[in-house]
Amino acid sequence: MAKEEDFSDPRIPNRDACVLRYLVDRWAAERPEKAHVVFADGDEWTFAELQKKVRAKAAGFRELGVRQGEHVAVWLPNGPDALLAFYAINYIGAVFVPFNTAYRGSLLQHVIANSGARFLLVHPDLLPRLSEIDLAKVEQLVVTTNGEADFAPLPVTRFDSLCGDENDPLPLDRPIEPWDIQSIIYTSGTTGPSKGVLSSYLHMFSNAGPESWPMVGEDDRYMCVAPIFHIGGMGPPFVMLARGASVAMIDNFSTDEFWSVAKATQSTVVFLLGVMATFLLKAEPGPGDRDHTVKKAFMVPLTGDAPAFTERFGVDIYTIFNMTEISSPIVSEANPIKIGTCGTVRDGVEVRLVDTNDCEVPVGEIGEMLVRTDRPWAMNSGYNANPEATAEAWRNGWFHTGDAFRKDEDGYFYFVDRVKDAIRRRGENISSFEVEADVCRHPAVREAAAIAVPSEYSEDEVMVVVAPVPGKSIDPHNLAEFLIETMPYFMVPRYVRILEELPKTPSAKVMKAELRSEGITPDTWDREAAGLRVRRESFSS
Repeated sequence: MAKEEDFSDPRIPNRDACVLRYLVDRWAAERPEKAHVVFADGDEWTFAELQKKVRAKAAGFRELGVRQGEHVAVWLPNGPDALLAFYAINYIGAVFVPFNTAYRGSLLQHVIANSGARFLLVHPDLLPRLSEIDLAKVEQLVVTTNGEADFAPLPVTRFDSLCGDENDPLPLDRPIEPWDIQSIIYTSGTTGPSKGVLSSYLHMFSNAGPESWPMVGEDDRYMCVAPIFHIGGMGPPFVMLARGASVAMIDNFSTDEFWSVAKATQSTVVFLLGVMATFLLKAEPGPGDRDHTVKKAFMVPLTGDAPAFTERFGVDIYTIFNMTEISSPIVSEANPIKIGTCGTVRDGVEVRLVDTNDCEVPVGEIGEMLVRTDRPWAMNSGYNANPEATAEAWRNGWFHTGDAFRKDEDGYFYFVDRVKDAIRRRGENISSFEVEADVCRHPAVREAAAIAVPSEYSEDEVMVVVAPVPGKSIDPHNLAEFLIETMPYFMVPRYVRILEELPKTPSAKVMKAELRSEGITPDTWDREAAGLRVRRESFSS
């Protein structure tokens, strides 16, 4: 285990508290028999077993030629190979650079070139996509499993053969520091090329560590259903490692199997992103609703269904606001009563809501959220090989999230919209996020996207594009009548378009730019043309 270092700045934890290599060694010494990871098939790695596996694989990467500080690209689905690669790459001080398994064509070529990686670890089923693109600086492919590698355009080494001596001390050029880059995670925007977020060990630690998520402790087990190439899938193993705790790594989210898998893996904490909570609530009630071990759930965003979720499934609900680039600046208490909030500012973080000139807006008004932290290196270190995007995001010494919020008198923050997605209709500013939340309360709607489309009167009209719950159909007239009763008159969508699935980026963000460009299609239903009009309320004087 690394010698403990006391840094002069008390805001920076010791290396063995936040650097992956030293955490693996620390817990193998202090808690060798405790499980750190369990998989859906029942396989389990204790901290002692984890250390042996990681050291052997790290030695194999070193023998292959991977050096400290080098970027190693990883293109794998969730599973033991992906997790082991993540830990082994970091163990020798190299940088873990995961790619989305949905990438192909020009997007795949872009991220490979941007990564600057010489080594690419890849699943054999993905190899044919590599023959279609320029592999930039990649010199060597490492291929998992025993699948065919006939389509490999470069020399291949099998991942299983990367197995060095687990007792190799693996000396470093220098100690791995908390501010060293641990990973590059690509965020796929809905309009521009993906950007590689440079994240230090201290950024990952601050993102969901003990000070950011005090409700998660060393006795918890975090069930991770997000892919490891997202912060939501890469972060949980690391933050539970920082606690000397455990994580359940699950291949993907399944509504039908969610609670049974949680019980089988003895998970106590889950993260419900986007429509996951909606899917679970809209599933038929069953005996598994309360027959599980889950005690705490993060619901993002927090919807009006939260109390019903707690009542039905017996879990405490928390919510946060976060993104890959920052470190959970807004966190709620248990079971917040202010529905729609993201919580309040946590200790160690400063948040401002500003106008287009970075001037702070009054309480209650909408502004873009800017963030900075007291601790050095607690947020992103910029965008890889993209100084222009880095300078734009970090202008005036604050990180610009691109998200519009409002804050109430009690200090609670409420997400309004992506700045570029706001809708203005007949003098009223409308949050597409709030429209979508109301639309998704309809029992037949699985997911929704609200967009602005041109109005013949000026400004915008509101359009929603919806997808149905499996086995159900959406009647646009019925949906409109439902919304007239539940939302302000000016927010009620004029147009409804029904699709089986909403178009999404490889990181599962709805492609609103594509929907806006398609506009009012022939299959779009028009509420006003159907004779269903909404009137402003009048009041007697």
